[in-house]
Amino acid sequence: MVAKFGKCALTLHSETTKSTIRARPHSWRESDFAHMGNNSKMPLNKWLPLIGLTCSAFVFNTSEFIPIGLLTDIAADFGLTEAKAGMLISVYAWAVMLLSLPLMVLATRVDLRKLMLGMMGLMAAFQFMSFSSTSFAMLMASRLGVACTHAVFWSIVSPMAVRIAPPEHRQLALSMIVTGTSIAIILGLPIGRAIGLQIGWRMTFLSIGVCTAITFLYLWAFLPQVQSSGKFTFGQLPGLLSHKALTGIFIFAFATATSYYVAYSYIEPFFKQVAHLANGTITIALMIYGAAGMLGSIAFSKLYPLNRYRFVGLTVAALALCLAMLLPAAASLAATVALCVVWGMAVTAYNVAMQSEIINIAPPEGTSVAMSIFSGIFNLGIGLGAFAGGSVCSHLGIRWIGVAGCAVAVIALAYWLLRLSGLLRAAYTRRG
Repeated sequence: MVAKFGKCALTLHSETTKSTIRARPHSWRESDFAHMGNNSKMPLNKWLPLIGLTCSAFVFNTSEFIPIGLLTDIAADFGLTEAKAGMLISVYAWAVMLLSLPLMVLATRVDLRKLMLGMMGLMAAFQFMSFSSTSFAMLMASRLGVACTHAVFWSIVSPMAVRIAPPEHRQLALSMIVTGTSIAIILGLPIGRAIGLQIGWRMTFLSIGVCTAITFLYLWAFLPQVQSSGKFTFGQLPGLLSHKALTGIFIFAFATATSYYVAYSYIEPFFKQVAHLANGTITIALMIYGAAGMLGSIAFSKLYPLNRYRFVGLTVAALALCLAMLLPAAASLAATVALCVVWGMAVTAYNVAMQSEIINIAPPEGTSVAMSIFSGIFNLGIGLGAFAGGSVCSHLGIRWIGVAGCAVAVIALAYWLLRLSGLLRAAYTRRG
């Protein structure tokens, strides 16, 4: 369930040979964003693998998000409270957090094509395990297996997309990956939820497994070899983490993810119990949320290059506002729909902006590792947010999850305004 994500020094430019894509460092400049308006056509041999990576993002995010849409049914099937069933979300996120860095450091020695195909194959296998789960413990074990593949997948998919695409289409490639996430919310989560409601939640996981297997075959046919940008060791971590702006992004990501998932982890029961929406209406609301995410991706491509500092600040301010208005908006269907639109736009725009920043700021040999740290930190926030949201549900009532999330979002916004934006400005100034 993704989210799911100012850089200064180094960008990755693609040099494509007949069978290998290599990356070389280049000093980052504001003018590098000029390519974003380039209308040149991308060749078919670039489109095909990018479409496959977009589909892979779709299945991974559908898999991640689906417990949110089926939380009530899963809890009822195993005789659990919704808060206890919500541990599926927390444990999944914490596993990604713990495993992202060590798995990615080990994986830097592996050809990225083989690594991607391996993750897709394992992901399909664990989805079939979720389908066959006869106990909550077995379901949790299968979700932990998916979390392992998630930890590596989200560390490599964005860098791979950027390196496959021609330099003038880098932002398009990133937006395609984010689009996969949005489509997962627009179609994957609602369809998966509908399947679960009609014929059982286990069939949802079976369907995801089948889609993953099909995506695996597509990638096997069209994904080119993409060499790892270089081996990375744990001894290099201090150097990577010494960059104040980069570590600031990690802190920022933790705070925003925590704020977001305090509420979003329990949005399905909130809509049902507080907003009193019917099952079909909840599904439509989630679809609208996802569709708004695509608008957020478009906003990123158009507005982020104009003023990235203001853009990021506005996305987090919009997130805080949506969380603050979650309870008041529950009194009106129109207000709830409007909130879903703004919320979906803000979260997606924020995630793609942060990914773009990390890809640009990290050294070539550390790009995938930096993304894995980002993924791990973000998922730490997801886990903490889901856990905190469950605590709020248990002790204060589910109606207060928005207020709790807003409090954390305000802290994140303050950190951006008072600390991180200044660090990024200074970093860009030093690099020229």
